Amino acid sequence: MRSAEMDAFVARVRDASDILSVVASYVPLKRKSGRYWGCCPFHSEKTPSFSVSPEKGFFYCFGCHAGGNVFKFISMIENIGYFDAIRLQAEKLGIPMPDREKSEQDLARERKAADLRRMMEMAQTFFHNCLVKTRYGAAGLQYFAGRGIGAGIIEEFGLGFAPDAPGKLRDAFLKRGVSEQLLLEGGLVTERPNGVYDKFRNRVMIPIADDRGRVVGFGGRVMGDGQPKYLNSPETMLFNKRKLLFGLDRAKKAIREAGRVILVEGYMDAISLSAAGVKNVVASLGTAFTAEQCRLLLRYTEEICFCYDSDEAGQRATMRALSIVSGTGARARVLVVPDGKDPDEYVRKHGGDAFRELAKQALSIGDFHLDYTFRLHDLRTLDGKNKALKTLLPVLKASGPVERNAYIRRLQSMLCIDEGIIRQEIAMYHDDGVQEEYRPRVERQAVRTVDNAVRRAGRALLRMAWRDPGVAVMVVAELGGEPFPYLLHEKLLRYIADCAETGVSLSEEELAQKLGVEAEEELSHALIEETPEKEGSYETCVRVLLLAQLKKAFEEHRLRADSMEREGNSNFLQELTKSQRIKQRIDELHQQVEVKETNG
Repeated sequence: MRSAEMDAFVARVRDASDILSVVASYVPLKRKSGRYWGCCPFHSEKTPSFSVSPEKGFFYCFGCHAGGNVFKFISMIENIGYFDAIRLQAEKLGIPMPDREKSEQDLARERKAADLRRMMEMAQTFFHNCLVKTRYGAAGLQYFAGRGIGAGIIEEFGLGFAPDAPGKLRDAFLKRGVSEQLLLEGGLVTERPNGVYDKFRNRVMIPIADDRGRVVGFGGRVMGDGQPKYLNSPETMLFNKRKLLFGLDRAKKAIREAGRVILVEGYMDAISLSAAGVKNVVASLGTAFTAEQCRLLLRYTEEICFCYDSDEAGQRATMRALSIVSGTGARARVLVVPDGKDPDEYVRKHGGDAFRELAKQALSIGDFHLDYTFRLHDLRTLDGKNKALKTLLPVLKASGPVERNAYIRRLQSMLCIDEGIIRQEIAMYHDDGVQEEYRPRVERQAVRTVDNAVRRAGRALLRMAWRDPGVAVMVVAELGGEPFPYLLHEKLLRYIADCAETGVSLSEEELAQKLGVEAEEELSHALIEETPEKEGSYETCVRVLLLAQLKKAFEEHRLRADSMEREGNSNFLQELTKSQRIKQRIDELHQQVEVKETNG
């Protein structure tokens, strides 16, 4: 059981959290009818069914039925545990956790993370000073100058240089009290049979920060022809390439203003573009684009423009990246740099304005797929034409009617295949034939549920009971003799009634823990849903549930009486009498409704 201090901490974080601003940092929302709507981040959809109610503090998706409070949203979107979501939100709000609730292991981990962060800041300063204040940095300054990167950009990005010496950083840090073990854990030194040496040597150094601007690792580009050409920090408790995007901390404002982000492969591409005035650019550190990086970008914009190298490897990387974006709700486009150049080469030759004009011509996913497929296959042969068409069927199937018609015309022209045949192939295509690279990354499935007056009445009572727990006590008293028509509502109302009778404050966290995810999502649905006024009064809702309860009981007694009579059991008369009494009660309730409607 949680302590009072921890309960107070959770309540403080909840009270300080604005669910609208939290959700809006991940999902674009639009206000409609007093609520905020957007496309659900947890399943693929084109029509918004995801709703946020800031007044009630809940979100709910009417498609996949995900729902809950601000902490549930954070835990789902970040793919972390519920309490980890509370901790993450507390950290963002600057609310300290109660120390005594942390295990010694947690405290040790926090101390280690703090030590690593301090060391990374020291390393960034060390490399930067080596570049701009010592003779070691001459080669680095020359390299940056050759790529059009001057003092302003060097300062802005904190660029540096690692001297061509085996232990320059190691010796300096040991003298300043940094342990050799911490240097090893942070990836600044490497251990060999004959000793410990600096990991980065004779390289220009690029600090890599998280989205909050905290240095977590480094990338180094070797001087000359040494190998590897680019070297990143190893994975640490701070540095996870799958969850990082180089330059995001600086580019966030420009991305929001531009309404799109340009994603490049390497940090030198991002730095060169930024130097040329293109500020809404980030880099994926040379690794394959990941779902975590996609979710990170969707906090700031819906449109992701991929600008990878124009060589075959870069185009394959683009195809893989597009498969990651599929199903996330992002609008993806592809910026193809002409003449086989990478973004860095192009912007240095033609300038930032030319690159911005090029960006305006970015291709849609469909156009890029068509162009890429046409290059990949020999369209002079029947086999090549057939492979090209089969490859493009998923794209054609997923396109809207206007785009599809345009693509079909291009295919007809390029493949010399009759339009009717192409349309027939599209109509016959099913998802089972989708190649793996095109499969949408869907985390939840949209679920159809039968909604009726009984469920609506139960949800209306849940809304009333959440505002006033005494309502739940009355409902249980009136209906508690028999099972409720919808058992999940009974489970929730009994929990709320128990809290009211024992004087325990209602808590979404406790409710989720005790009753489970399905109950939490149903409560979210109830709190988000709006019930027509004529259906939403307490008396009306209780009567709807009571009638459903009585009808079910009537049918059970009637069927039992029929069965007993067929078996020759004389007790069937008792069952029949019970069923008639229930029927009489049902008729009385119906008459009350008729009288009320006549007088009303």
